[in-house]
Amino acid sequence: MYGGANGHERYLETAVETASPARLIVMLYDGAIRFINEAAYAMQQRDYETQNAKLQRAQKILAELISSLDFDKGGEIAENLFRLYTYMYNQLVEANINDNLDRLEHVIDLLSELREAWDAIATESEAQTVTPTARVSLHG
Repeated sequence: MYGGANGHERYLETAVETASPARLIVMLYDGAIRFINEAAYAMQQRDYETQNAKLQRAQKILAELISSLDFDKGGEIAENLFRLYTYMYNQLVEANINDNLDRLEHVIDLLSELREAWDAIATESEAQTVTPTARVSLHG
């Protein structure tokens, strides 16, 4: 089945399976930003159950980003990302406990900046790995 929810799920599966590591990180940032935005909306509506569920999903993404860091290869950059991801995770916890929209907006700002940087890395990486296609001669 290619339509509906199953088609969309298969599309996402394929996108994840074929994405470069840098593109996967961009996708994780996109998901975290989306969940935090949804949590912020729920917070404004005083829908605490949805707020909590969405923030927990964003926290799981940050936990995944933390666990994927390679300190041997990444060195100081990995250490800085670890501190930043941990800070954002803690900001989400505090925002959830205290219903603080400002903290959510702050985390979205940080994630958006990181997303831009990783998107540039992914785009550059993808451009370098594209193989030239066979050229078709129009002159028979």
